[in-house]
Amino acid sequence: MPEGHSIHRVANTFESDYLNSKVKIFSPQGRFESDAKLVSGRKLVQSTAIGKQLFLGFDNELTLRIHLGIYGKWNFYNVPVSKAPEVWGAVRARFGVTNFSCDLRGPTVCEVIDQEGVNLVRKRLGPDPLNPDPTGSEALKFVAKVKSSRAPIGAALMNQAVISGIGNVYRAELLFRAGLNPKTPGEKISEDQLLAIWDDCVKLMRIGVKKGIMLTRDDYLTGRVLLADRYFVYKREGLPCRVCNKKVVLEEFLARKLYYCSKCQK
Repeated sequence: MPEGHSIHRVANTFESDYLNSKVKIFSPQGRFESDAKLVSGRKLVQSTAIGKQLFLGFDNELTLRIHLGIYGKWNFYNVPVSKAPEVWGAVRARFGVTNFSCDLRGPTVCEVIDQEGVNLVRKRLGPDPLNPDPTGSEALKFVAKVKSSRAPIGAALMNQAVISGIGNVYRAELLFRAGLNPKTPGEKISEDQLLAIWDDCVKLMRIGVKKGIMLTRDDYLTGRVLLADRYFVYKREGLPCRVCNKKVVLEEFLARKLYYCSKCQK
């Protein structure tokens, strides 16, 4: 499943290439046809990401909400619709402006909603580390949500109502970098530790937005490790920990794969 940094990259692409243009929207698959008619030909006035959710706002006060889920995918083309590749596969929606076009495939959610609907979705989402937080209030919301629950931190980080945009990769790598066992109850973690996780999340996800890939080892940014070695524990089960040499553990945890080092993350 795409994590938050990739959705922010999509939002940035719509902002740079589609904003203030009238967007033609088609539904080759047919499943989005009725909703597409509500916004097709309207001017795109806002492109925003919150966690794994994309909101495209149009000048008729309607918003297209997209959640890729596990199988969703975008294909962007630097050509108008008339010169875009022939539609192949199950394209839920094709978008086009004067010089650009794109296809949306297999999203979990693709719907047009009004402002009330947008507000309802936003209300249930936790703070997003990639959205500006000059006052620090979003970081404190995250801390408060974690501290108020006995849920393990490994579960809290994947809960989009606690923090938006974190998936399995960032979860595994953030907890390793913090030296925290994924099963530690949130209420047992200090405020300073949680603020440090938030700050590290901001740092790593901003790198993800800039580079287009998730990088969690600081050495990678200095060119001292290969791209294939960019993780500490994610998908490294059975291999020696990069810090202590103990084998990285893989467990099933709340129906998801959990990677960690039992020595570094006691």
